[in-house]
Amino acid sequence: MPSLKKVFLVKPRGFCAGVVRAIDIVEAALSIYPPPIYVRKEIVHNRHVVEELKSKGAVFVDSLDQVPSEALVIFSAHGVSPEVRKRAKGRGLRVIDATCPLVTKVHLEALRYEREGYSIILIGHKGHEEIEGTMGEAPYATQLVSEPSDVGKIEVKDPEKVVYLTQTTLSVDDVKDIVNALRERFPKLTSPPKDDICYATQNRQSAVKDLAQRAPVILVVGAENSSNSQRLREVACAAGAKSYLINDYTEIREEWLGTAEAVGITAGASAPEELVAQVVEYCRSLGADEVEELETIQEDVVFALPQELVQSPLNNPGNN
Repeated sequence: MPSLKKVFLVKPRGFCAGVVRAIDIVEAALSIYPPPIYVRKEIVHNRHVVEELKSKGAVFVDSLDQVPSEALVIFSAHGVSPEVRKRAKGRGLRVIDATCPLVTKVHLEALRYEREGYSIILIGHKGHEEIEGTMGEAPYATQLVSEPSDVGKIEVKDPEKVVYLTQTTLSVDDVKDIVNALRERFPKLTSPPKDDICYATQNRQSAVKDLAQRAPVILVVGAENSSNSQRLREVACAAGAKSYLINDYTEIREEWLGTAEAVGITAGASAPEELVAQVVEYCRSLGADEVEELETIQEDVVFALPQELVQSPLNNPGNN
């Protein structure tokens, strides 16, 4: 039986503004438009969220080919390439875009730097939906790097016109190592006008570093395919804590806790708070009779819904 006495619950954790907006978009669409409402890919990377929206009537698909012509489809928070938008338009689909505004910012940066004749180095993970969408904006100008060793393989037209952009959910420390390698090879390397790693990712990583100084074991609530959740686990491990990524409390193994008297809990940006509460209750059942919340920074970011949802007659009955 674990020797658990205390839970440190870090804040900020869980949903970021982009995730809240994406979920709100699907729920608003379900309340405004007649079914079926299709969603391309997981709206956010969390199966609990997806299953909840399915239960309310959302139909999730992997490809636009699965969406009937002229139906309504929602693009996920991770963004899509221009090619996907073109295909949707060609099939007469009605589109609501739930792309996180911070991802859209990176897309616009890629377009701008391509127009200005730059070679674009995109730092991120191959196969991630966000990366596929961003690379699609400037496919002939963009090269992907995932680690410092990739830098030596890059070929550019003009070493003095190279810019780097990043996936929004990466580890700040990992990006720093890659950027240092890029600067060594391309001394005139251009940085994005504002850091591409999203505020929520950075805040949660900073918070988990503090958490690791208090708790020898950290549980990260999040999905395996959630990049920001995986980075939280890695950051916690790098800070000296044993860290485990779990979908929910049922995946916790008592042997992970060992003789630890304190456990830290955080959650990825797409993990619902109710899952965190269940993990806390599970820790209480193992003997933790004290829960302390550690707030490292306050978040007050809010993203507006798309105009087609805000201005819908059903949302504004007085305008009928």
